[in-house]
Formats: sequence, structure tokens, C-alpha cells
Amino acid sequence: MPRASRGLVILVTCPTRRSADRLANALVRHHAAACVNILPNVQSVFWWEGKVDRAREVLLVIKTTAGRFDAIQRTVRALHPYDVPEVIALPIMVGHRPYLQWVAKELSVDISRSRRRLGGRSAGLG
Repeated sequence: MPRASRGLVILVTCPTRRSADRLANALVRHHAAACVNILPNVQSVFWWEGKVDRAREVLLVIKTTAGRFDAIQRTVRALHPYDVPEVIALPIMVGHRPYLQWVAKELSVDISRSRRRLGGRSAGLG
């Protein structure tokens, strides 16, 4: 399987349901992700500016391919309210073959055709 078509799960945390919905919709609409799960009420504990901090966040679980990672990262950076958004990719080592084939099929669209401006800001796709 070519590297660009290998499956990835990307994790992104958002401060609100609204920001999570905006990102998820942009990623799916523009064919950067085949599916995004939105998990509310995630409690995060982390170091920030020299101290332990906590935040209630919304976790996005993004199903995509390695070839779409750069477009997803650009979109998150363009639309995300955090200065340092979390964008972590995990390879899909094994999975239900029909599901992985569906992901690959949905993302076989040329995303350069899906470019669009969102809310006056570049979506960062393509």
C-alpha cells in the first residue's frame, strides 16, 4: 500500500463544541477526512506556561490517510482558536478491511477542487 494511502487516526482537542463542529465539518466537507467523531467532556491535564493546568475539552477523532495529514494540519492551524493546537497522528496498523477501503475511497477525491474560504479565513486545504 502506498504511504500516502495508509490510514491514520488524528487526534485534535478543541475548547468548545462549536469550534469542534466547525473543524469537523470543514475537514469532511473538503475531503480531508472521511469521518470525524466528536467526543465532548474530555478532561485534559497538562503543563502550560510553567504550571499544571486543566481544561474541559472536546476531542476530535479524525479518520483519514497519510496523504491528507498536511491539509488537516493546515486547516486546524487556520481555524483553531488555540495558539498551540494538538494535532497528533496515529497509524492504523490493522482494521476492518471494508471500513479502511471506504476511508480510502472517500478520500480519493482531488482536494485541490475542494478549496474554499470559510468564515473569511482560508481553510488551508490543498
